Amino acid sequence: MAIERGNRKTRIGIVVSDKMEKTVVVQLDQLVAHPIYKKYIKRRVKIKAHDELNESKVGDKVLIVETRPLSRDKRWRVREIIEKYVSV
Repeated sequence: MAIERGNRKTRIGIVVSDKMEKTVVVQLDQLVAHPIYKKYIKRRVKIKAHDELNESKVGDKVLIVETRPLSRDKRWRVREIIEKYVSV
C-alpha cells in the first residue's frame, strides 16, 4: 500500500541558468492586475530547482514541484521537461 503525499504546488517556468551542478534556475512569470489602475503587470520570480540528472538546459520549459528543503535555497525539484529549447 503506497502512502499518499499531500498536494504539492507545481509551477511551469523557463530555465534561465544551468551553470550549477544538479541545480537549475527557473524563471516564473505571472500577470497580476494592478489594484487601482486595473492594468496588468508582469511579475517575475527566480527559483532554484533540483535537477538530479542535469538534463535541463537554458531555454527549456520545465514543470517543477514543491519538495522538502534540499539546501539553503532549493525547495523545488524538476519533475519533467515539457518543451526543449530549439535555437534558430
